[in-house]
Amino acid sequence: MSHPSAGAGAGLSRLRITRLLGVCLAVAAVLAVVAARPLPAGAAVNTAPPASPVKLVFIHHSTGQAWLEDGHGGLGIALRDNNYFVSDTNYDWGPGSIGDSTDIGHWWTWFRGSSSATYLTALYAENGQHSSYSRLAGDPGGANEIIMFKSCFPNSQLNGPNSPVPAIADNPMKGQSWGGDDFTVANAKGIYVDLLPYFGAHPEKLFVAVVAPPVAGSDTPGGRALASWLVDHWLQDAGYTAGNVLVFDFYNVLSSSAPGGASDLGSVGGNHHRVWNGAVQHKTDDGADRLAYPSGGDSHPNATGDQKATAEFVPLLNAAYNAWAGNGGGDTVGPRTFAPHPASVRKGQRATLYYRVTDEGSASATVAIRIRSRAGALKKTLTLGLKGTGPERRVHFTCKLARGVYRYVVEARDLSGNAARAPLGSNRLTVR
Repeated sequence: MSHPSAGAGAGLSRLRITRLLGVCLAVAAVLAVVAARPLPAGAAVNTAPPASPVKLVFIHHSTGQAWLEDGHGGLGIALRDNNYFVSDTNYDWGPGSIGDSTDIGHWWTWFRGSSSATYLTALYAENGQHSSYSRLAGDPGGANEIIMFKSCFPNSQLNGPNSPVPAIADNPMKGQSWGGDDFTVANAKGIYVDLLPYFGAHPEKLFVAVVAPPVAGSDTPGGRALASWLVDHWLQDAGYTAGNVLVFDFYNVLSSSAPGGASDLGSVGGNHHRVWNGAVQHKTDDGADRLAYPSGGDSHPNATGDQKATAEFVPLLNAAYNAWAGNGGGDTVGPRTFAPHPASVRKGQRATLYYRVTDEGSASATVAIRIRSRAGALKKTLTLGLKGTGPERRVHFTCKLARGVYRYVVEARDLSGNAARAPLGSNRLTVR
């Protein structure tokens, strides 16, 4: 199985201090151009390896161990050759053997629980190997900058994909091991949502969330639902702009193969999460919701599948690191938004609002519409999620606002993380 690890760090280097100050000053126009950005599908990226060694720690169990191993997935060698100094955790690692705990509910324990400072201090300082893999010979010193974490394949067996997401205080998965009726897509989403305040408070770290792999022999639509949400909605719907979180869809990459179980690495078809033709591609329309690379009847991915994952992951990691460090290039121009028609509705009836988002560098954008009173008070927010750019679109909602005249404003953020340019599209909404 695959699970977390830990390590802790010393003082901030000059580079790290500079990066932290850059985040604090990100409101300045110059820094806004190079601010770190997430890596959603469609984003143009820079996949060059870091110029100097970067420290990475990987929290995992046996699936992660096999992925790292030279004779299996080869991830350790690939990271070494791309200038990452890799350490890891495994079973029995760390304070209170926290390394045993890598199910989705445990990420709350690691990053948000009452002992999280103890675990993370150890994690950020960790410089040892708890699996066998090749790595750079010399420790460059300092704390781990990249924190990579993944759960094992049972965590893709989730129930209830359409349930509402609970508040973290009411989430029964919080701190819990895999299994039982509480292990649902909605509860898993709630765990990940609650990690963002911690991640956002630590812009000096790059956090890499690796989606749990699928299982062999049975479909796991709940695992697919969570994987797609993590890539396409987790950061976007939360309006998360710190730019220090990468999601790698390990589930999706391992869900398609060529005939006979051969690798479909480099194929136009199949399921992938990769850099393709210079941009991020998250392709999910082939294969099935199960492991395409089983080890016999075992759900641990075989070497062929793990090697595909390595080849697709490392360029994405380089791109994420470069974007986080301000070397990303790519799209830095935000979309335009429009509200082409005024709207009128009787109170209690269905209202229709028309909007349009355009962006030459992004095929889709995360859209929200905010309705305000004449005095500017926010009265309602319509969170539309990821929508295609270009054509005029419309959204319906039951209007329970008091009678009067309002203004609706269209906001958007493109696939490279750029917010819509001013002036934002707006128009009148009259409630009769």
